[in-house]
Amino acid sequence: MYPAPPAVKTEVFARIPDKFRKRGQLSPERLAAGKGNRDTDCFIEGPSFDKEGNLYLVDIAFGRIFRVRPSGDVDVVAEYDGEPNGLKIHQDGRIFIADHKCGLLLLDPDAGRVTPVVQRYMTETFKGLNDLFIARNGDIYFTDQGQSSMQEPTGRVYRLNATGRLERLIDDIPSPNGIVMNPAEKQLFIAVTRSNTVWRSVLSPEGLLTRVSVFVHMSGGTGPDGMAVDQSGNLIVAHAGAGIVWVFSALGVPILRIDSCAGHMTTNVAYGGADLRNLYITESESGCVLVARMDTPGQPMHSHS
Repeated sequence: MYPAPPAVKTEVFARIPDKFRKRGQLSPERLAAGKGNRDTDCFIEGPSFDKEGNLYLVDIAFGRIFRVRPSGDVDVVAEYDGEPNGLKIHQDGRIFIADHKCGLLLLDPDAGRVTPVVQRYMTETFKGLNDLFIARNGDIYFTDQGQSSMQEPTGRVYRLNATGRLERLIDDIPSPNGIVMNPAEKQLFIAVTRSNTVWRSVLSPEGLLTRVSVFVHMSGGTGPDGMAVDQSGNLIVAHAGAGIVWVFSALGVPILRIDSCAGHMTTNVAYGGADLRNLYITESESGCVLVARMDTPGQPMHSHS
């Protein structure tokens, strides 16, 4: 047994304004797919910062992309017929979206338009994309979750390399969700929501994923969702349904517990601020972005070559 890790408090950084909320308007299809309930008025995930310090968010329930200014003011960048689930900003400024309905997309924030990047693999459509990670060399790793679960472990992980080649890396995952690499980009971590675990795989020199294993086994809540790593190699895991963000050491030991000051649906995390020591957390029940001050800074997003 490990001793209980110290707890860190959060505060609200921003809230989706009432004028952008759509209570009672969730479609029957999205209700059936578990994208919310009849009281859902937005469901934010996918936080990612651009070079100007603006925080982008997705709204999977209503197919919208929000932008939160450093002041906390919120505006709608795009609204389209999709289910954006994850968002990451490339080192060259391009904004990629993992969309549960439409595949991997590219967002033009000025035009408010999304365009497809990849929608199928070997002529087969995806199950339903969830989240993505962009490596320093430009490779994009993304999870294909769909409705996979313990009784149907059919989720997958793909890589779109910088030359445009799409590869399927792992099969048979019971609900792959958040995805991130360690600072050296030699290990890939996958949040496997329905089994309440985080998997780890080692990247071989040839670019293959080997030795897939369980890195952390969690309990309670809904399961691990979005993740990040800090500059010490600690793994930050949003525990959806538990109202907690955990920090695990590079050895998998729980070293910090970050408690939500809002609801229990802590879904995703991103580091920001001038010193990268502010951890921003999407809490999807309340439609708020929370923030916690951390001792160790996160990985810089735009120092890639």
